[in-house]
Amino acid sequence: MKNPIELMNPEVVAIKQQEIFKFNALAKSNPGVINMTVGEPNFPTPDHIKLAAIKAIEENDTRYTVPEGDHELLRAAAKYLHDKYDLNYDPTTEMITTLGVTEGVFSTLNAVLSAGDEILIPAPCYTIYGPDSGFDRATPVYLDTSKSEFKVTPEQLNEILSTHPKIKAFLFNYPTNPTGVSYTRPELEKLADVLRKYDIFVISDEIYSELTYKFKHYSLAKLLPDQTILLNGLSKSHSMTGWRIGIACGPKAIIAEINKIHELATTAVSTISQAAATEAYKNGFDDTKPMLDEYRKRRDILLSGLEKLDFYCPIPDGAFYLFAKIPEGLNQDDVAMAKDLLNTEGLAILPGSFFGEGGAGHLRLSYAASMDSINGAIEKLGDYVKEHKNASQSV
Repeated sequence: MKNPIELMNPEVVAIKQQEIFKFNALAKSNPGVINMTVGEPNFPTPDHIKLAAIKAIEENDTRYTVPEGDHELLRAAAKYLHDKYDLNYDPTTEMITTLGVTEGVFSTLNAVLSAGDEILIPAPCYTIYGPDSGFDRATPVYLDTSKSEFKVTPEQLNEILSTHPKIKAFLFNYPTNPTGVSYTRPELEKLADVLRKYDIFVISDEIYSELTYKFKHYSLAKLLPDQTILLNGLSKSHSMTGWRIGIACGPKAIIAEINKIHELATTAVSTISQAAATEAYKNGFDDTKPMLDEYRKRRDILLSGLEKLDFYCPIPDGAFYLFAKIPEGLNQDDVAMAKDLLNTEGLAILPGSFFGEGGAGHLRLSYAASMDSINGAIEKLGDYVKEHKNASQSV
C-alpha cells in the first residue's frame, strides 16, 4: 500500500492543526508555567447545574434524545433568550441543540456554503472560522479591523459586500475573541442597515453575550431575524465548556437544513449535558453575575499593568481577553516573542498572528485566570520588557 496520507482527502491533509491548541499543550507540558492562553472560565460550574446532571444519571436518563435536542431544554432556552435579549424563537421548529458553538459553526457553514462561495469574516478572529468554510470549498474573505479599533464599520462592510458578489454569508462574532471588543445597539443598527441590502446569511456567534461590561448585549438577530442564524450557548456564561452545549436559532426553513448536518455529525448531544443545560436555562438566570464582576476586576488590573509597560490594548467591552500591541523597542515578531516568554519567563501568551489578518505584532492574554496568575504575568512581562528594551537600546 502506498503512503496512506496520499490516499486521504487532500483538502483535509492541507488543514493545519490549530496553533492555539498546540501552543496551549506546549504550555501545559511545562511545570510552573503561568498560562494565560486558555479561553475558558476558571470558575466551577454552579452546583445546582451539577446536581441536575447527577440526578439525570441516577434516574438513568442516559439514552438518545432526538437530534435537535430535548424539547424541555429547547423550551427553557427559548424562554431564557426571550427574557435576556427579547428574542422570540419557536423551540419546536427554530432551534436546535449543538455540540457547543464549535459544532454549531461547522454545521451551519456546511449547510449554507457551496463550492465557489465566499464568506466574509472580520479579522482578527477565532481560528476555526476559515478552516470550517474550507470544508465546503468556499473562500474566506477577511475584513481587517485593526485600523478601526478592531470594529467593523458600516463603510467597510458596504464596500466589501458591494465589490464581492460571491459573498454568501457574514460570520460575525461579538463580544469578540480575540480582542474583547463589542458593539452597542446603535452600532449594530448601522451594520444591519447595510446587511439587509444584500441577499446574504448573517451568522452571529454571540457565545460571549453574557460577558459584557459597559452596556447590555443586544443581539443582531433582533434586527435581522429573517437573515440571521444565531449561535449561543452555556460554555462561557455558566462555566460549562466541558459540557458542550450550544444553541442554533433562526428561521424554520434554515434551521431544518442545519439540523440535517447536525444529526449526521452527532446523532444527538449527551443527555446528561442536556439535563444540566435545562437546569442552567431554567434556574441560572443570574449565574453569570458574580463571574462577570470578578472578570471586570481582573481586566482592570491586567489592563493597568500592561499600559504601564507601554502595551496598547483596546479596552474590552466583553469576553475575557486583552489584545495587546507589542511596544516599540521590542521585537514585533509576536510568535517569536510568545515563544521567548514561554522559554525564558515561564509565561504562556498567544501570538496575535494565530488569529489572522490584523493580529501580527499583538499578543492575546486571557484573564480567565486567577488573580495570582494575573499579577505574576504582569511581573514576568515587566522583567522581559525591561531586559529586552535595555538590550535594544545598548545596541
